Amino acid sequence: MKTILITGASRGIGREIAINLAKEGYKVIANYNKSEKEALKLQKELQSEGFSIEIYKADVSKTEEIKQMVEYVLNKYKNIDVLINNAGISDTKLFTDITEEDWDKMINTNLKSAFFASQSVASNMIHNKNGCIINISSVYGMVGGACEVHYSVSKAGIDGLTKALAKELGPSNIRVNSIAPGAINTDMNKNLTKEDIEELKKETPLGRMGETKDIYKCVKWLIEDEYTTGQVISPNGGWVIV
Repeated sequence: MKTILITGASRGIGREIAINLAKEGYKVIANYNKSEKEALKLQKELQSEGFSIEIYKADVSKTEEIKQMVEYVLNKYKNIDVLINNAGISDTKLFTDITEEDWDKMINTNLKSAFFASQSVASNMIHNKNGCIINISSVYGMVGGACEVHYSVSKAGIDGLTKALAKELGPSNIRVNSIAPGAINTDMNKNLTKEDIEELKKETPLGRMGETKDIYKCVKWLIEDEYTTGQVISPNGGWVIV
């Protein structure tokens, strides 16, 4: 059974992905950083039902911690068949108020982490002539978001990474794709007011916000599919159509 490493898996979309992949029978390693309580709860719930999951604490904005995590997984499980770069933060701020510290934190957490996690698993995947990397991006990486410039840049960078890496790793039978969700019901959107949410629904042709399960279904398909690579797939209810 495939071994899957998921970054930022203790809450939200990452948690949904971890739960369902574990229940599908995959060996799941769920990375977390600050949300230890949530990670332990996730592990306890799944293990009590007999599913394979392990949690691993690492700050993926720090390259050395990424390398240590990947090394640990490879030593224990021998292979990493699927990497899901899900860890990320968001921040709403006027462009003129974004500090260098804000920029570095956003880029390091969202983009740098995906770059170096992918680099860390690449040698193993190239050796095996098989692998799948899925990057969780955002619709704002495709179209940009006002008052979220640094966030939009980080996600656009992930999409660029996805396309370039797909070309480079394709000859080794490694598929690299990006999922760019629209508005999803997660903690990341807890700052939205009730009015904001209703406005989002009105702007969305399907008339609702997405659920974490919608993103999981896309992840599952990309793991199982064997001929899709270099794509940015955006489950967003029609909010953005390009």
